[in-house]
Amino acid sequence: MRPIRILIADDHPVFRFGLRALLNAMPDTEVVGDAATGEAAIALAAETRPDVVLMDITMPGIGGIEAVRRMCAAQPEVRVLMVTMLEDDSVFAALRAGARGYVVKGTEPAEVLRAIRAVADGEAIFSPSIAERMLHFFAAQSAAPREMAQVRHDPAFAALTEREREVLELIAGGLTNSAIAERLVISPKTVRNYITEIFSKLQVADRAQAIIRARDAGLGGGAPR
Repeated sequence: MRPIRILIADDHPVFRFGLRALLNAMPDTEVVGDAATGEAAIALAAETRPDVVLMDITMPGIGGIEAVRRMCAAQPEVRVLMVTMLEDDSVFAALRAGARGYVVKGTEPAEVLRAIRAVADGEAIFSPSIAERMLHFFAAQSAAPREMAQVRHDPAFAALTEREREVLELIAGGLTNSAIAERLVISPKTVRNYITEIFSKLQVADRAQAIIRARDAGLGGGAPR
């Protein structure tokens, strides 16, 4: 049985070196390359055709999430495991981009190996703190239909498109424009365009007024903590 072929994408050389040493010491894993930028990771993935890519989020040039999106579009068979310092809502953007798992740096080596093998086998796997965040999110989502029923009674909210309501929900949840862009996997400019439309339709002058209107309508409680 051939080993799991792995590509490491991380901008910290010491981390790449340590991970390469760990994986090459295992009989069932083999590092086929490592990259320090998102662009290099995409090129190396096309060249080496790995089974699993270990991808950091904060990469120079093309960020890790955008690199995952492009990589998975070009190679649907590749399995991506995010390995990052971030324990926030980046997990949702990563999953939308095509990642199969998400573990935080500092995880014990044995757990990282288990995660790699699980992703290679087609499973989805998450660090405990990330799994808890996802549970909070999906529990909150169950309340969304009731909240949206309240919103539909207001003509101004009824004029919002589905995507505009989604952006407004995230604004009301306290997310910044850049965080909204990451969550929805869209550009910051697109987020700004949506916000302009939302302000116009709700007839509000700024973000604070939009948040007040949204929370009065029951929005904002569903944003993941």
